[in-house]
Amino acid sequence: MDSPASDRVGLATLVSVSAYLDHAASTPMLPIAIEAMTAAASQHFGNPSGAHRLARDARRLIDDARQTVADALGADLGEVVFTSGGTEADNLAVLGMAEAGGGVAMCSAVEHHAVLDPVVRSGGVLVPVGAEGTVDRSALAGLVKKHHPAVVSLMLANNEVGSVTDLHSACAAIRTRSPDTVVHTDAVQAMPWLAVDELASAADLVAISAHKFGGPKGVGALAVRKAAATIRARAIGGGQERERRGGTQNVLGIVSMAAALAHNRAEREHTNHRVMGLRDRLEGELLAAIPGACSTLPLDAIRLPNIVHLCLPGVEVEALLVLLEQEEVYASAGSSCSSGAMEPSHVLAAMGIDRELAFASVRLSLGWCSTDEEIDLALRVIPHAVARLRNHRERDVG
Repeated sequence: MDSPASDRVGLATLVSVSAYLDHAASTPMLPIAIEAMTAAASQHFGNPSGAHRLARDARRLIDDARQTVADALGADLGEVVFTSGGTEADNLAVLGMAEAGGGVAMCSAVEHHAVLDPVVRSGGVLVPVGAEGTVDRSALAGLVKKHHPAVVSLMLANNEVGSVTDLHSACAAIRTRSPDTVVHTDAVQAMPWLAVDELASAADLVAISAHKFGGPKGVGALAVRKAAATIRARAIGGGQERERRGGTQNVLGIVSMAAALAHNRAEREHTNHRVMGLRDRLEGELLAAIPGACSTLPLDAIRLPNIVHLCLPGVEVEALLVLLEQEEVYASAGSSCSSGAMEPSHVLAAMGIDRELAFASVRLSLGWCSTDEEIDLALRVIPHAVARLRNHRERDVG
């Protein structure tokens, strides 16, 4: 396998499977979601804002989907706002509440850019995190007491390293010091794997995105509980979604998202158990096979069951991804939204990860359709690719 011939031929030509290890960026649509979308596209083309029968039929589909989403988020039917995805849901939560409350926005330093950028651009406050990627509770309490923010955003699960936040205790710390502060959580990465209705029940605003749990891209939702009822719409015109998000609803996307969500919830326990076994095998064997490799999070940390995040000293991760793609192994350099950036991940920087190690970090994320064969391929390809890059670097230095 270490011979020049194997480098030229490529392992992908010797096996019949590719390995998609970027489910945290986007996971394939579930068959049931595709079927629901196809049925809605062929039968329900009416505008749900209209008054005639075809419009009412489309609106009925949305109403049924809204109930499914409400149940998954632990929300009331009227609290669900459909959006174009997780970014819009997060933007609406942060900016809509900051504007309504007339105060500062606050978030942890490891939030997705859909939260981080609005907070920073509005002059908000970042809360530091610890080495495990979760918010520093003492710092959070002190900053909330000092600023009395209109909204605090703390993600339920980190999209890059997979760390999970204890929202109930965080919300208690916030409200003890600032009872009127609204709490938002980005549950986009959490929804496929965690019981969001329970774990995020203390939050006033909860955002999700369909393409993370087997639905289509371009549709998401935000739960807006009563404490956040004053939220200001960002998209206006038309009065849809109880005037919280204007624009004709994406009927096909909404119906498909609900189908995927219902299936996901029904199968979560079984899927989690299976995927966690694959993750542990992938992680354990890579750590054993690659000298110097280390897990970004402690292996006993509370984390999502599908993400392996490793630091590979002596490896330029962008070069690694190129080699992996040649062998039909698809992964990500940290968060997919920052892949190709010249600066290291803000998440790893906030966690105190050394800059050189941050540039050598890779995220391997599994999903509902991940297989043993994919893990087998990844375990053959990744150590070999790392060794190639290290050998080239040693020759260049020498």
